[in-house]
Amino acid sequence: MERELYFISMAAEMLGMHPQTLRKYERLGLIQPSRTIGSMRLYSRDELERLKLIKRLVNIGDAKSLACHPASTTHRQMTPEEQRKAGVRPETMRISVGIEHIDDIIGDLDQALAATESRAP
Repeated sequence: MERELYFISMAAEMLGMHPQTLRKYERLGLIQPSRTIGSMRLYSRDELERLKLIKRLVNIGDAKSLACHPASTTHRQMTPEEQRKAGVRPETMRISVGIEHIDDIIGDLDQALAATESRAP
């Protein structure tokens, strides 16, 4: 069975985010792309759709559930030292819970984490 695979630049564009944010999600274990022989990241559509309900956005204050990586989004203008002083660590993920039904939110997070754990080495 043939799968669609995308290099990081196209994957980031499809998700509406910077490639560095996608790399941060990878380091945090939220997404695990395969690699080419030359170590280039290849993202499948399944990888890109891992979080279905919770959007990867910085629009904090929305009524929808959101996830963002503060070090590369809301606090990206700060130096690493300033980020540390502000309590923003490289592995920090911010999840803002919206007005969706709580069972849907929990189910979305559970399926995303389970998919990540099942792919762990």
